[in-house]
Amino acid sequence: MFPKVRVVVLGDLVADHYLYGQTERISREAPVLIVRHERDEVKLGGGANAAANARSLGGQVTAVGMLGSDETGRAMRSLFKTQGIDVEAVSGRGVRTETKMRILAGGLSTSRQQMLRVDRGATGPLPESVRKGLAARLEQAARKADVLVVSDYGAGVVCAETRAVIRSLAKRGAIVCVDSRFALSEFHGVTVCKPNEPELASITGLPVRTDAEVDAAAKSALEKLDCQVLLVTRGRKGMVVYQRSQKPVRLPVHGPEDAVDVTGAGDTVIATFALAVGAGASFVEAARLANVAGGIVVQKPGTATVTRPELARELAR
Repeated sequence: MFPKVRVVVLGDLVADHYLYGQTERISREAPVLIVRHERDEVKLGGGANAAANARSLGGQVTAVGMLGSDETGRAMRSLFKTQGIDVEAVSGRGVRTETKMRILAGGLSTSRQQMLRVDRGATGPLPESVRKGLAARLEQAARKADVLVVSDYGAGVVCAETRAVIRSLAKRGAIVCVDSRFALSEFHGVTVCKPNEPELASITGLPVRTDAEVDAAAKSALEKLDCQVLLVTRGRKGMVVYQRSQKPVRLPVHGPEDAVDVTGAGDTVIATFALAVGAGASFVEAARLANVAGGIVVQKPGTATVTRPELARELAR
């Protein structure tokens, strides 16, 4: 499935660091649980998770972003290599690997629950040399790509310099699929934008409580963003495909309505959608595949991917 589709993912390459432990007692120093450390695990998160999903579905993937020269950055590079993902990552002074450390703990016979999350990474604008390096690597990688996925978690990789490259690629007819948590309104003229309901409300200033309100907000967003397609994800209500001068296509949630874990589900959706469009599927066909893939991945704990056999089995059902 999708073995010939060449995908470039520009995004914040986040290390999802899971620390697992066992709770034994309350500390004498403060009213907090003491966690006895058991093991650590690092997974590809953020834009790296979008790249991992594209690769697990069979795409030929290049990830463009930044990684520090620290231990976590080295672990990320090793994971990329193991999974067969080419990585074009800017490094150097002032570059820290974006990390989300989650502490999960529980009693001896109970499941582990997330107690705390600690984030580390860039705290201000990236140095000019890093921004220019990102733009140059993106321009180079995109020359041989069938589709570009932008996975913007707000950690700085999507900046003025890389946005200029994205605009240029879109004007040249490249397929550009954007998933931006905080700055979707900064993208214009791309192929696909994928907001969830809160993001749709943020970029339009309109309510999104009912189907009619979501439709009105989506119509406004299509005009504002000047994109070909708006793919709105709605949690338990599934997703909706909006195209200009066409009726909305509503896709009910696939599988059980109650998710086990929604971490990274948007990465799975945008990666599957982009792969399908890159392979020649229509926007609605791509959305149907992405909806199924999203339904699979939310039944898995933590940051996860969907494989080709899993998607094929689910489609066969």
